[in-house]
Amino acid sequence: MEKEKVNNEILIKTVKTKNIMTKSTLPVGGYSVNPYIGCTHGCKYCYASFMKRFTGHDEPWGTFLDVKCWPEIKNPEKYKGQKIVIGSVTDGYNPQEAYFKNTRHILEQLKGSDAEILICTKSDLVVRDLDLLKSLGKVTVSWSINTLDEKFREDMDCAVSIQRRLAAMKQVYDAGIRTVCFISPVFPGITDFEAIFEKVKNQCDLVWLENLNLRGSFKQSIMNYIRDNYPDLVPLYNAIYNKKDRTYFQLLEKKAEQMAKQNNCLYVDNELPYGRSPKGHPVIVNYFYHEEVKGSENTGRRNKK
Repeated sequence: MEKEKVNNEILIKTVKTKNIMTKSTLPVGGYSVNPYIGCTHGCKYCYASFMKRFTGHDEPWGTFLDVKCWPEIKNPEKYKGQKIVIGSVTDGYNPQEAYFKNTRHILEQLKGSDAEILICTKSDLVVRDLDLLKSLGKVTVSWSINTLDEKFREDMDCAVSIQRRLAAMKQVYDAGIRTVCFISPVFPGITDFEAIFEKVKNQCDLVWLENLNLRGSFKQSIMNYIRDNYPDLVPLYNAIYNKKDRTYFQLLEKKAEQMAKQNNCLYVDNELPYGRSPKGHPVIVNYFYHEEVKGSENTGRRNKK
């Protein structure tokens, strides 16, 4: 299909893929499912922008979307007991999903799989599929929220507002589906994870914490943003991202563990216990330093050098 300009110059095309399921190196292990290539949320800090190296796109990240077509999954039971992550390098509920419904099609094809399905999103469109989520059994929906400040959020992504994410999380939680607040990425000196925790603790089962990683093409743009908008934080960012000083995040780890104790919450390092948490007492999971937990399958171990 030829490229076509739609929706404020988002370039969209259809691509065929042999298999929609790929083995994952994410901390949770299992399989990754990405119904699209690219993501029109266009997050300024998105690690997935590296995908451009493999897809032949020269357009800026966030301005293109390839809609995948794949052979139907006809034997979903082969994934019984497996972990399946939907949206590891895209958001399956990007605005265009309302039309293409690729993520809904995936969920329909996974009925009867008895797999542990994790959906990662910044959208409230996921509530459209509540009927399917309820029928699938072991499903978890995670929303990325790293600020309560809409101005900062608008500077960083084109996804729906924080208030809409919070409302969707509550609706899914109240429907009996396990939910996660993924406080990621934690921007030093900007993200107030304690304030976010207070907002979400009664409507999620887990709170994940992950630090901001700066690498590749977006490192300098984020550093420039900090210089222009938060000049007082420039020395801190230089220490962390140019001198590899871990002191700030080591202190945050201690603060997170203390917060867990104060709220009678379980605190774990790189683990993902399955099940629902008592309301108001979500499990707090330390995923700081992605390079140490990548491919660890939530064993609680880290890949330290």
